[in-house]
Amino acid sequence: MTRAIMIQGAGSNVGKSMLVAGLARAFMRRSLNVAPFKAQNMSNNAAVTEDGGEIGRAQALQAMAAGRAPHSDMNPVLLKPENETGAQVIVQGQRVGHLGARAYTGAKSRLLAPVMESFTRLSRTADLMLIEGAGSPAEINLRAGDIANMGFAEAAGVPVILVGDIDRGGVIAQIVGTQAVLAPQDAARIKGFVINKFRGDVGLFDDGLQEIVSRTGWPSLGVVPWFRDAWRLPPEDVLELASSKGGACKIAVPHLGRIANFDDLTPLANEPGITVQIVEAGSALPGDANLILIAGSKSTIADLATFRANGWDIDLAAHVRRRGRVLGVCGGYQMLGRTIADPDGIEGAPGMVNGLGLLNVHTVMQPRKRLALRDAQDIATGTPLSGYEIHLGDTSGPDCARAWLRVAGRPEGAASEDGRIQGTYLHGLFGNDAFRAAYLAGLGAVSDLAYDATIERALDALAGHLEAHMDLDLIWRLSAAWDEPSTA
Repeated sequence: MTRAIMIQGAGSNVGKSMLVAGLARAFMRRSLNVAPFKAQNMSNNAAVTEDGGEIGRAQALQAMAAGRAPHSDMNPVLLKPENETGAQVIVQGQRVGHLGARAYTGAKSRLLAPVMESFTRLSRTADLMLIEGAGSPAEINLRAGDIANMGFAEAAGVPVILVGDIDRGGVIAQIVGTQAVLAPQDAARIKGFVINKFRGDVGLFDDGLQEIVSRTGWPSLGVVPWFRDAWRLPPEDVLELASSKGGACKIAVPHLGRIANFDDLTPLANEPGITVQIVEAGSALPGDANLILIAGSKSTIADLATFRANGWDIDLAAHVRRRGRVLGVCGGYQMLGRTIADPDGIEGAPGMVNGLGLLNVHTVMQPRKRLALRDAQDIATGTPLSGYEIHLGDTSGPDCARAWLRVAGRPEGAASEDGRIQGTYLHGLFGNDAFRAAYLAGLGAVSDLAYDATIERALDALAGHLEAHMDLDLIWRLSAAWDEPSTA
């Protein structure tokens, strides 16, 4: 019999994704078959699944924590923001179109059927379903047609744990206030609460904990101290993107407004000899960078305009004159070329813009999305590697004759004549230890990091952390047996 429980937050970024990952590893270590699930996610940092779909990066990490391959059923609705008021909509791993915020609100109720279909199918493979909410159920203005929080909990008949974030302050009001605004039937679904991201002496919060218990009637499932190794794990939200101080070799990454699939940076941030500097809007690209890395983008043309508005095109040209190296991945690769054409208006108004002109290539946006896991090879060294493609657009031109990768048997990428400027559509390059070591050697840095092993150790440490500070036995007892709906 499958059991299920849902982790909802008293606000955004309270640490739900991390808690689900840690619980998945902890319950897996108790010999349970665990599956993560998030009905609706909003993120431009996606993972490609073996079944040919895409899901939020957090669900891919949770799958890894549970010892599973990522599957599109783990995140059946993914929203990828393209501008301030609209997003690309992914349903069961596949792009179905673009919807504005108001139109999506009206469409949510129609998405409950595929959400429940994915949940039902996934539940057949698990002893325990760990479900992550999105945002907060306290946003009661979004309750009608909701599929992310209480709307899903009601449809699936699952109990809820509420998480508060003490690091941002006001955690008593977060928890008590959530109960106060919820409809009685929604509040009744909450079976307990967790305080996350505590710094200092946990005992100092005993009185606060008792206040929450007495005011809500909900039991405490634990006060979780700040997990210091969280930075080692791939972040999903762009708000979590942060610089990492390491060695003398500096990689600078401009923080684009629609930056996407920035998990490429996590292996580099884990390198002791590498400093990854995230350059925020209004700051110059550092003159002492060994490499400027332009990451992927959900809206290449808009982010290219932002790049220029910050004066980063001038900084980048100076970096090139100093014989610095440049790497563009996916959208960053497109920006490095001569032109970007969007004849069908996929990213906005139809038209063509000039790129940064550092690679002699031209990109044409195409409605067809390339989405696949890939085996590849570094042509220069023969080093095998793996990664994934997830992009709209085809790129061609003279500099593609200097392709530096071979992907699925075909040349991939482009390079300048001196090889110092490179672009590729292949994400996940730096997750490959041998390739990363060879690439960093070209920057004068030494790498002996085993990246996957580092992530596994961090997940084990996270599981141990939660075992020590949360009542996992009570969580198991609070989880509910779940039977799929009868089709009779």
